[in-house]
Amino acid sequence: YLLGKSDKYDARDVERLQQDDKWVENYLIWRHNVVDDTLKMIDESFQWRKDYTVNDLTESVLPKWLFENGSLFLHGYDKEGYKLFWFRVKHHTRDPKQQLEKKKLVAFWLEHYAKRDHGKPLTVVFDMSETGISHIDLDFVRFIVSCFTDYYPNFLTKIVIFEMPWIMNAAFKIVKGWLGPDAISMLKFTNKSDVQEYISGEYLPPHMGGTDSFKYSYPPLVDDDFQTPLCENGPITSEDEHESKEEIDADTKETGELNEEQNLNQKKMNSIEQISKSEETDKTEIKPKNAKKALTTFKGPLLHISPAEELYFGSKEIGEKKCLIVLTNVTKNIVAFKVRTTAPEKYRVKPSNSSCEPGTSLDIIVSLHGGFAASLQDRFLIMAAEMDQSSGAGVPELTQFWKEVPRTKVMEHRLRCHVVESSKPSSLTLKENAFNIPAKNNEDLHIQLTHLLQINKRLQEQIERCLWFQQLSVVISLLSVTVVAFCFYLAYTQRS
Repeated sequence: YLLGKSDKYDARDVERLQQDDKWVENYLIWRHNVVDDTLKMIDESFQWRKDYTVNDLTESVLPKWLFENGSLFLHGYDKEGYKLFWFRVKHHTRDPKQQLEKKKLVAFWLEHYAKRDHGKPLTVVFDMSETGISHIDLDFVRFIVSCFTDYYPNFLTKIVIFEMPWIMNAAFKIVKGWLGPDAISMLKFTNKSDVQEYISGEYLPPHMGGTDSFKYSYPPLVDDDFQTPLCENGPITSEDEHESKEEIDADTKETGELNEEQNLNQKKMNSIEQISKSEETDKTEIKPKNAKKALTTFKGPLLHISPAEELYFGSKEIGEKKCLIVLTNVTKNIVAFKVRTTAPEKYRVKPSNSSCEPGTSLDIIVSLHGGFAASLQDRFLIMAAEMDQSSGAGVPELTQFWKEVPRTKVMEHRLRCHVVESSKPSSLTLKENAFNIPAKNNEDLHIQLTHLLQINKRLQEQIERCLWFQQLSVVISLLSVTVVAFCFYLAYTQRS
């Protein structure tokens, strides 16, 4: 169906459709698993993507004033952890000459987020405070709506409309018609008294009754405010600032502690067999429910990252405070990495800035600091880049490396937090005193188990290779016996 119309599409979209099962699934979900309707939507959306050159939309190809205007941007999360896409209506003015560029700005933001967060849905906020009849632009609103209904499948959770003037009631009756019966339920008309049913105050500006001090400005491009997380000695400054000698010494000490801890873990590997059967039974009961989540892996060009999408923390009542991230270097060079978070005051990450040798795996412990609780809005960003073999991997070298490495050579992967309400924690959660033993031992135990699984996997691969060689040896032996028997037969016939 699609190949017959390939000239109407961008080849990159066709290739992605053939490789990205999640994208196909979203199209099917959005069209209620009706194949004909799904194919029609794919056809229309692919043509639209080519017409708007969606795959080539970047900051450099769009006018700077579009970003400076501040009418459209991504910032914050709703109470369910979905990203907020803001449309500040009072900053929008109708102008037919600028309409195409403004529509491309919408496409830019949607594509920017879809690629960055792997298609996780958005919540759209129409902030209509201080607006009037002069700001009504039904053609532009219709375009935004159609992006979600026709071009970006399963990409919308809700539309929050804040303080819509009564004069616009008739206009939004038309908008409801565009949305269709399924999407009408996503419309949430709010004001200052009830908007916090959907968005917490920390992501609402003061005029909406919130406490968010964020003020839009450009440049740079508005994004999640990822910062360096806490280390053992408190906050670390951004890499953009000059690192003092004390900070470098602190990082060096942290790296040394990590190496010492890893050496101890290696020495303790054999002690894992001494765990009582009752403890093993308890752990086995915890794992099956979330085992699939623990085994998910994001396979990037430089690092494989497990888990792939979410870190599972417990609620304040459950008390699970630690999670494990496993990085595996799949290149032939050293890979430098660093971890940043949107909530640096909450989390400690160990190590947060280090390197990974070729073909090896490295464990990162993410732990909640003090009396903080994890939130659905919290995010982590893992940044990685290949280093030259000649480069050192010490803290000063890493600091200089991150200042000089081009942005285009940096791999980025985002993880979001998931709060487990159940009494059974995820298999990726390190729960203190889970076995009535000290928290440090429990952390060691979890790391040992992770290493044990990795060793088990390697052993399996070795066994498979041994079996293959064994089968090959049997075949060669049979061939040898056959050849020898044939030679004896020839010798015997010649004598007779």
